[in-house]
Amino acid sequence: MSAVFKQADDGIRSMGIADLDAIMAIEKTIYNFPWTRGIFRDCLNVGYSCRVLQVEGEVQAYAILSVAAGEAHILTLCVNPDAHRRGYGQLMLDDLLQLARERHAGSIYLEVRPSNQGAIRLYEKTGFQEIGIRPDYYPDAFGREDAMVMALTFGN
Repeated sequence: MSAVFKQADDGIRSMGIADLDAIMAIEKTIYNFPWTRGIFRDCLNVGYSCRVLQVEGEVQAYAILSVAAGEAHILTLCVNPDAHRRGYGQLMLDDLLQLARERHAGSIYLEVRPSNQGAIRLYEKTGFQEIGIRPDYYPDAFGREDAMVMALTFGN
Protein backbone atom coordinates (compact mmCIF):
# COMPACT_ATOMS: atom_id res chain seq x y z
CA MET A 1 0.00 0.00 0.00
CA SER A 2 1.25 3.45 -0.82
CA ALA A 3 -0.58 5.18 2.05
CA VAL A 4 1.21 5.93 5.29
CA PHE A 5 -0.58 4.38 8.24
CA LYS A 6 -0.02 5.59 11.79
CA GLN A 7 -1.36 2.65 13.79
CA ALA A 8 -0.27 -0.97 13.67
CA ASP A 9 -3.79 -2.21 12.94
CA ASP A 10 -4.36 0.27 10.08
CA GLY A 11 -4.69 -1.03 6.52
CA ILE A 12 -6.98 -3.31 4.55
CA ARG A 13 -8.40 -6.33 6.35
CA SER A 14 -11.41 -8.63 6.32
CA MET A 15 -14.69 -7.05 7.36
CA GLY A 16 -16.38 -8.34 10.49
CA ILE A 17 -19.76 -7.91 12.16
CA ALA A 18 -18.13 -5.40 14.54
CA ASP A 19 -17.47 -3.11 11.54
CA LEU A 20 -21.13 -2.80 10.54
CA ASP A 21 -21.91 0.27 12.68
CA ALA A 22 -19.11 2.24 10.98
CA ILE A 23 -20.07 0.90 7.56
CA MET A 24 -23.74 1.80 8.04
CA ALA A 25 -22.77 5.34 9.11
CA ILE A 26 -20.79 5.79 5.86
CA GLU A 27 -23.49 4.08 3.79
CA LYS A 28 -26.18 6.45 5.12
CA THR A 29 -24.06 9.54 4.36
CA ILE A 30 -23.36 8.46 0.79
CA TYR A 31 -26.66 7.03 -0.43
CA ASN A 32 -30.28 8.09 -0.38
CA PHE A 33 -31.11 4.38 -0.62
CA PRO A 34 -28.36 2.65 1.39
CA TRP A 35 -27.82 -1.06 1.73
CA THR A 36 -29.25 -2.46 4.95
CA ARG A 37 -27.27 -4.00 7.78
CA GLY A 38 -28.89 -7.30 6.77
CA ILE A 39 -27.44 -7.12 3.25
CA PHE A 40 -23.94 -6.66 4.65
CA ARG A 41 -24.49 -9.47 7.16
CA ASP A 42 -25.70 -11.76 4.34
CA CYS A 43 -22.57 -10.95 2.29
CA LEU A 44 -20.42 -11.92 5.28
CA ASN A 45 -22.42 -15.09 5.89
CA VAL A 46 -22.23 -16.39 2.30
CA GLY A 47 -18.48 -15.93 2.21
CA TYR A 48 -18.04 -13.03 -0.17
CA SER A 49 -14.72 -11.20 0.12
CA CYS A 50 -15.77 -8.37 2.43
CA ARG A 51 -13.00 -5.87 3.10
CA VAL A 52 -12.47 -2.68 5.08
CA LEU A 53 -9.75 -0.06 5.10
CA GLN A 54 -8.99 1.14 8.60
CA VAL A 55 -7.07 4.40 9.09
CA GLU A 56 -6.16 5.70 12.54
CA GLY A 57 -8.45 3.10 14.06
CA GLU A 58 -11.52 4.12 11.99
CA VAL A 59 -13.12 2.39 9.00
CA GLN A 60 -12.68 4.78 6.05
CA ALA A 61 -13.61 2.50 3.14
CA TYR A 62 -15.20 -0.86 2.46
CA ALA A 63 -15.79 -3.17 -0.47
CA ILE A 64 -17.40 -6.50 -1.28
CA LEU A 65 -16.33 -8.90 -4.03
CA SER A 66 -18.11 -12.01 -5.25
CA VAL A 67 -16.20 -14.62 -7.28
CA ALA A 68 -17.83 -17.58 -9.03
CA ALA A 69 -17.38 -19.55 -12.25
CA GLY A 70 -14.21 -17.69 -13.20
CA GLU A 71 -15.77 -14.25 -12.90
CA ALA A 72 -15.59 -11.63 -10.17
CA HIS A 73 -18.15 -8.94 -9.41
CA ILE A 74 -17.54 -5.85 -7.30
CA LEU A 75 -20.80 -5.51 -5.41
CA THR A 76 -19.84 -2.30 -3.60
CA LEU A 77 -16.82 -0.08 -3.06
CA CYS A 78 -17.31 2.99 -0.87
CA VAL A 79 -15.05 5.57 0.71
CA ASN A 80 -16.08 7.81 3.58
CA PRO A 81 -16.83 11.22 2.00
CA ASP A 82 -14.60 12.87 4.63
CA ALA A 83 -11.69 10.77 3.32
CA HIS A 84 -12.08 11.32 -0.44
CA ARG A 85 -9.06 12.14 -2.61
CA ARG A 86 -6.57 10.31 -0.39
CA GLY A 87 -6.12 7.28 -2.63
CA TYR A 88 -8.28 4.99 -0.50
CA GLY A 89 -10.56 4.04 -3.39
CA GLN A 90 -7.54 2.94 -5.44
CA LEU A 91 -6.16 0.95 -2.49
CA MET A 92 -9.47 -0.86 -2.10
CA LEU A 93 -9.81 -1.49 -5.84
CA ASP A 94 -6.24 -2.85 -6.06
CA ASP A 95 -7.02 -5.18 -3.13
CA LEU A 96 -10.16 -6.49 -4.89
CA LEU A 97 -8.28 -7.03 -8.15
CA GLN A 98 -5.63 -9.03 -6.29
CA LEU A 99 -8.29 -11.14 -4.55
CA ALA A 100 -10.01 -11.81 -7.89
CA ARG A 101 -6.72 -12.92 -9.46
CA GLU A 102 -5.94 -15.17 -6.48
CA ARG A 103 -9.33 -16.82 -6.96
CA HIS A 104 -8.58 -17.37 -10.67
CA ALA A 105 -11.18 -14.96 -12.06
CA GLY A 106 -10.58 -14.20 -15.72
CA SER A 107 -12.58 -10.99 -15.59
CA ILE A 108 -14.16 -8.62 -13.12
CA TYR A 109 -17.40 -6.65 -13.48
CA LEU A 110 -19.13 -3.80 -11.69
CA GLU A 111 -22.02 -1.39 -12.00
CA VAL A 112 -21.63 2.33 -11.37
CA ARG A 113 -23.94 5.30 -11.58
CA PRO A 114 -23.16 7.41 -14.67
CA SER A 115 -23.45 10.43 -12.34
CA ASN A 116 -20.54 9.10 -10.23
CA GLN A 117 -17.77 10.57 -12.37
CA GLY A 118 -15.10 10.18 -9.68
CA ALA A 119 -15.67 6.42 -9.50
CA ILE A 120 -15.79 6.11 -13.29
CA ARG A 121 -12.40 7.89 -13.56
CA LEU A 122 -10.95 5.50 -10.95
CA TYR A 123 -12.21 2.44 -12.79
CA GLU A 124 -11.11 3.69 -16.23
CA LYS A 125 -7.65 4.58 -14.88
CA THR A 126 -7.38 0.99 -13.64
CA GLY A 127 -8.32 -0.43 -17.05
CA PHE A 128 -12.07 -1.02 -16.78
CA GLN A 129 -14.11 -0.35 -19.90
CA GLU A 130 -17.82 0.30 -20.31
CA ILE A 131 -19.56 -2.75 -21.77
CA GLY A 132 -23.21 -1.80 -21.38
CA ILE A 133 -26.02 -0.05 -19.55
CA ARG A 134 -28.58 -1.51 -17.15
CA PRO A 135 -31.63 0.75 -17.49
CA ASP A 136 -33.33 1.94 -14.30
CA TYR A 137 -30.94 -0.05 -12.09
CA TYR A 138 -30.49 2.27 -9.12
CA PRO A 139 -33.26 3.88 -7.04
CA ASP A 140 -32.99 7.65 -7.18
CA ALA A 141 -34.77 10.53 -5.46
CA PHE A 142 -36.41 11.35 -8.80
CA GLY A 143 -37.20 7.80 -9.91
CA ARG A 144 -34.45 5.47 -11.15
CA GLU A 145 -30.95 5.90 -12.56
CA ASP A 146 -29.25 3.66 -15.09
CA ALA A 147 -26.11 1.70 -14.23
CA MET A 148 -23.03 1.71 -16.40
CA VAL A 149 -21.64 -1.83 -16.55
CA MET A 150 -17.85 -1.96 -16.66
CA ALA A 151 -15.46 -4.87 -17.05
CA LEU A 152 -11.78 -5.65 -16.83
CA THR A 153 -10.28 -8.82 -18.29
CA PHE A 154 -7.12 -10.14 -16.71
CA GLY A 155 -4.20 -11.12 -18.93
CA ASN A 156 -2.60 -14.51 -18.50
